[in-house]
Amino acid sequence: MKIVLENLTKIFPSRDKKAGKEVVAVNNFNFTIPDGKLIGLLGPSGCGKSTTLYMISGLQKPTGGKIFFGEDDVTELSTENRGIGLVFQNYALYPHLTVKQNILFPLQNLKGADKMSKEAMLERAYEAARLVQIEELMDRKPSELSGGQQQRVAIARALVKMPRVLLLDEPLSNLDARLRLQTREEIRRIQKETGITTVFVTHDQEEAMSISDMIVVMKLGVVQQIGQPQDVYDSPANLFVAKFLGTPPINVFSGRVKGEKLFIGEEAVLDVKGVKDQDVTVGVRPEGFVPDENGPLHTIPSNVEVMGRDVSVVSTHEASLNPQVRSIINSDHKVDVSAGVVRWTLKPHKVFLFNKDTEERILPEEA
Repeated sequence: MKIVLENLTKIFPSRDKKAGKEVVAVNNFNFTIPDGKLIGLLGPSGCGKSTTLYMISGLQKPTGGKIFFGEDDVTELSTENRGIGLVFQNYALYPHLTVKQNILFPLQNLKGADKMSKEAMLERAYEAARLVQIEELMDRKPSELSGGQQQRVAIARALVKMPRVLLLDEPLSNLDARLRLQTREEIRRIQKETGITTVFVTHDQEEAMSISDMIVVMKLGVVQQIGQPQDVYDSPANLFVAKFLGTPPINVFSGRVKGEKLFIGEEAVLDVKGVKDQDVTVGVRPEGFVPDENGPLHTIPSNVEVMGRDVSVVSTHEASLNPQVRSIINSDHKVDVSAGVVRWTLKPHKVFLFNKDTEERILPEEA
């Protein structure tokens, strides 16, 4: 099911009646979610991602704009008539019902032509349980389940109606790190098996990038960038996107371009053909540093963190806008912290220039 968001806007009235300033939670959002894809809505708290999800679900009514499921305008349609499955952060299971009864509940409320026989409902419930691999837990109560198992029950309950669209609101935030990894892989597997168009809301960029076909990065209700996860990481539209994506986060320096050379501090670190002379903000991904005793950029090392396959060199630089510079290198390289200085060559495709005022990405002018 293709979902089209057309000039979607949500404005909340101010809580302070004297101030009277409205809050724009989502501002003129335009996006077409392709049929059968998993889309990650990503951004910090308050960026409007959950509000967007609630408008798609029908739980909140847009202030402006339209929502289409395929060719159908569902903007004014009630939640129960949209054909959606919705999974919340807190699972929202009925504690007095068994797993089987929780999964059956949406089917038991069907009326008219949609009403199902008891046998058909049970068959559908067990089908959903098999999909999320909890068929052996059907007679247990939610209190007897782990957090990951409860989350699977919530997903099965959403899937049992065979929804046109599956909506997931921070579904993994209550799980520990190992379980989050396992459950997000399960969500991806289920989505691929069912082919249901899925919208996944999270503030965890690693989570979104690992399972999404496309990600939408939002800030203060405004879409910053849309694209395939690796493309957005490799080519951020602005400084906010560059800083939001990546673990460890991108290193940010104050720099300047002079004579088509990029200077960080007093050192000319890179040729930047086609870029005009100007002061810039420089972003360097942690994996963009190559140890080189004759390299043009120096940093003052303070620590080396061994992570097995990789090594993280923690250092400082007078032009860094972060407290520390973090460089990720192969563990085959040896860095002598006692030497006092480490020199680097930078990988050009891991270095991004941003306008100092607008924070938009600066690209070389077309020849």
